[in-house]
Amino acid sequence: MTYLIDAWLDRPQPYLRIINRLTGNVCLQVQGEDLEDLREQGALDIHDLNSPEPSVIKEQIRQLFLLCYAQTARLSTTPDLAG
Repeated sequence: MTYLIDAWLDRPQPYLRIINRLTGNVCLQVQGEDLEDLREQGALDIHDLNSPEPSVIKEQIRQLFLLCYAQTARLSTTPDLAG
């Protein structure tokens, strides 16, 4: 599977999207505070996204998929304490 990285990180509302190049579907989208949290945790390295080495970029994308899907799974299994 081939992906396209669409990122605008130096704007007031930064975002990063990973798009399936064949279908055009957005596979992952992170923006705003969530994106900044990933950067602060060291999970997102901007220099890795600009690497000339495909293996470095591939590993960064894999890590982003794993972290974001793990976070989504964790949030969806948290019981609703409000009610």
